[in-house]
Amino acid sequence: MSEKAGGPATRARRTAEPARRGDPVAEEAAELLDSQAVPGMAVAAERAMMDRALRITPARTELRVSNQPGFVLHAWPYRETSLILDVFTRDHGRMAMVAKGAKRPHSALRPVLQHFHPVSLSWSGRGEVKTLTRAEYVGGMPPLAGDALLSGFYLNELLLRFCPREDGHPALFRHYMATLTRLGQGEAAALVLRGFERVLLQETGFAVAFDRCAGSGEPVQPGLDYVYQPERGVRRAHASDPSSWPVVSGQTLLDMSRDDYGRAQTASQSRALMRFLLHYYLQGIPLKTRQILIDLQYL
Repeated sequence: MSEKAGGPATRARRTAEPARRGDPVAEEAAELLDSQAVPGMAVAAERAMMDRALRITPARTELRVSNQPGFVLHAWPYRETSLILDVFTRDHGRMAMVAKGAKRPHSALRPVLQHFHPVSLSWSGRGEVKTLTRAEYVGGMPPLAGDALLSGFYLNELLLRFCPREDGHPALFRHYMATLTRLGQGEAAALVLRGFERVLLQETGFAVAFDRCAGSGEPVQPGLDYVYQPERGVRRAHASDPSSWPVVSGQTLLDMSRDDYGRAQTASQSRALMRFLLHYYLQGIPLKTRQILIDLQYL
């Protein structure tokens, strides 16, 4: 009896066929990333948070995207003339792609694929590592230098840790652009970064509203004390709460919701709260750039 269409053998053939038509460079890049630790990450848990499984996915339909706003988060050298990029795009989130020939001295991609440059990206491919087909510098943002540049790399490390690949976050992308602009204009890094941390945790689903109590939905009152219970949200502070949970005033939580860090108490308490939440959700794995900023007393 002949096998029905869509049976196991047919599905196996459908799964195998696209792999032979894939870009061999992109497939090799995916295998390379999957077999080696990401540079600078010695702990296995960190590797997991950086999406260690960058394998080719043969069953996917080839994707072609044109003129997508984005930024380069990180780049690895690949072969003698190419780069593997981790980029953050407006509609597709984090993407991995190979930029063929980007390391050549006269490559048009070389000056474009720089950190904190707003770029327009086009790519194609069916695996998790796509092939970059075009990149153009868009401009329109102030350059980062000094403390602002270091703060920018801190933003990138947060995105690499908290954002899964191919999961679009348009609101977070807009806030990332706005944060880079504010840093480039010389605003106080500690206060600017605090707002980004809050938006990041909320947009990626790690945190909920700061101006309402979890469960009851009651509005936070400025004159009362609260804690942020991990995995649940804001609630009134109790004497039995763990000592590691920062107690913050309702006014601080309301100010954070409005991205207003002008009060001295808000600046201090929000710093303690964000340190606690980031440490919790990163399972104690330190952020390298954050520690540098703390040592320099910018956070």
